[in-house]
Amino acid sequence: MAKTAADTIYVLNGPNLNLLGTREPETYGHAKLADVEKLCTETAAQFGLKADCRQSNREGELIDFIHEAHANKAAGIIINAGGYSHTSIALHDALVAAKIPTVEVHISNIHARESFRHHSFTAMAAFATLTGFGIDGYGLAISGLAARIGAKART
Repeated sequence: MAKTAADTIYVLNGPNLNLLGTREPETYGHAKLADVEKLCTETAAQFGLKADCRQSNREGELIDFIHEAHANKAAGIIINAGGYSHTSIALHDALVAAKIPTVEVHISNIHARESFRHHSFTAMAAFATLTGFGIDGYGLAISGLAARIGAKART
């Protein structure tokens, strides 16, 4: 059966996440963005869902992805807005306007880092936030989102 937009989870990664594996590996680990995308695709498939993975270093493009998810009636959004989490009211507003179940993910524990990272505007628009689990947080986020929208694991 072909996947529909209602079976799709948008996995949105923000600035500098294209550098995973080489950027501050002591903080972010050695996994690459391709590893994150593979994990998301495999985890989503366990629930009969499709992960549409996107990355952008540009705030406006991330907002466009959220608008697209809304227009396509996506099942959910997993977002790691990177540094924009702490600065972007525009991303917050786009997530609120989209009215799509959203989980925020951060690879590192933002609360154990610099104080400017302790507040997240995007978290305020999400029903849950996962921080500090490394890339495994993405799989946990998809499992939690699947539970929220009533998608059952396939056996």
